[in-house]
Amino acid sequence: MKEFTFLISGEPVPQGRPRFVSRGKFVQTYDPKKSKDYKKLVKQQVKAQFHDELLSGALNVELKVYRPIQKSITKRERALRLSGAHRPVIKGDIDNYFKAVTDACTGLVWVDDAQIVSTKSNKYYSDNPRVELVVYELAGEIND
Repeated sequence: MKEFTFLISGEPVPQGRPRFVSRGKFVQTYDPKKSKDYKKLVKQQVKAQFHDELLSGALNVELKVYRPIQKSITKRERALRLSGAHRPVIKGDIDNYFKAVTDACTGLVWVDDAQIVSTKSNKYYSDNPRVELVVYELAGEIND
């Protein structure tokens, strides 16, 4: 099983709700600016770390999201958050972080995000906000 690990530095941004613009008979959708900018950052950082051919088989993707710690908390609470005893139960939703990162990797690491057949995602607090992405190529999986 091949494994690829990527570090995406900077404060993670969850995928925002799509925006809609009416153009005559047509409705056009687009990403909010913050989501679009974050996906661009993810693409730049992943591109600098990935030099293989696009992955084309079944994939397992693990995502660890490290959010910044708020400034206005007690020293005790800060220590609990840094130790992992207290985890982020605030917005953004873990699936929206996953969506933002995996959308950015489509066409760069893998052909289509439909190849992702299993996942694991976690949110933590850290003084070093970032996303850690690990992609496992599942050898021997049947691809239909």
